[in-house]
Amino acid sequence: MKYCQECGTALVPKPLEHEGIIPFCPKCGDYRFPMYNVAVSMIVVNESNRNLLLVKQYGKDFYRLVAGYVNRTEILEDAVVRELKEETGLTADRTVFNRTRFFEPSNTLMCNFTVYVKDDREMNPNEEIDSFGWFSFGEARKNINPEKLAGRFLNAFLDDLGV
Repeated sequence: MKYCQECGTALVPKPLEHEGIIPFCPKCGDYRFPMYNVAVSMIVVNESNRNLLLVKQYGKDFYRLVAGYVNRTEILEDAVVRELKEETGLTADRTVFNRTRFFEPSNTLMCNFTVYVKDDREMNPNEEIDSFGWFSFGEARKNINPEKLAGRFLNAFLDDLGV
């Protein structure tokens, strides 16, 4: 954040006791803590066959994880359940938190979860999904770009499982 979100004045770095160097607005006289978006991404596991869901979106020709932004005041776990239902039609059976990473291009804290669904019978993707596939753990690893954030999340999940 380079400018005050209240008045537009250029922020200056200023020490704040117990916080370190924080952007400060000299006009408003207030510290402006960094602001960013929060989103969830999901490793969707089909419990009936242990396959993983990968999707293609927005005209891109690569697989990614199901993901979406968290609404103001929304709990992360609720956002996971909502986004999964909205984008795929699937109902989450249970969710498990994995890890977070900051995604600089969109100024977003990505919070990754594993979501377990009973099977894929409810699969009914909305217009945000161009195509999708269910993959074995090994196939999923081969079909996702390890350099993208989704690939890093998926590969860390598979590594944690020893797969």
